Amino acid sequence: MNLTDLPDTLPVFPLPGALLLPRARLPLHIFEPRYIAMLEDCMKTSQRLIGMVQPRELPNGEKRLSAIGCAGRLTGFSETEDGRYMITLSGICRFRLRDEVQGFAPYRRCMVDWAPFGRDLGPDETDPGFAREPFLALLARYFAARELGSDWSGIKSADTELLINSLSMLLPFAPEDKQALLEAPSLVTRRETLVTLMEFALRSGGSDEVLQ
Repeated sequence: MNLTDLPDTLPVFPLPGALLLPRARLPLHIFEPRYIAMLEDCMKTSQRLIGMVQPRELPNGEKRLSAIGCAGRLTGFSETEDGRYMITLSGICRFRLRDEVQGFAPYRRCMVDWAPFGRDLGPDETDPGFAREPFLALLARYFAARELGSDWSGIKSADTELLINSLSMLLPFAPEDKQALLEAPSLVTRRETLVTLMEFALRSGGSDEVLQ
């Protein structure tokens, strides 16, 4: 896939604290009627793409969408007996919002620009300076402080990109911190941001994280 294969307009799903990254997977529970309509429309398209975007609130109380999101392809789908859906989005490419499309759809649609993120469509990223043992030691302290469970065997054996991106998506950081992880220009800067967030959480001992 290349940038020319991607659509100019996307349905977007604003969800605070939910982060999707390229080549990672995000499970979602869909139950609101407008998002069920979005899902049904998505399945009629060839690309089956949905854009995940973080909503944000300005100091004056105005609500906006964050400027950068990530599109995921619908790769998993199951329906519950009461009409809800469990889906999986596989991250494809980040995008910058250009403008919101006005229309009659019950969900939001936006014109998007993929050009700044063409690297997302390439092979897995590497992080040559990644020191796994000190990173895992910091992660263990963070998990203990937050009383979080983990699959350490899976964590220790995970490829670097999968490890960094999965932790960025799963750890209970505030929405603005999740956005910073999304906007990191490379895997190296995402790992550095992740380390900074964990160290800050350990120093502050705060409890202002938003669980996904």
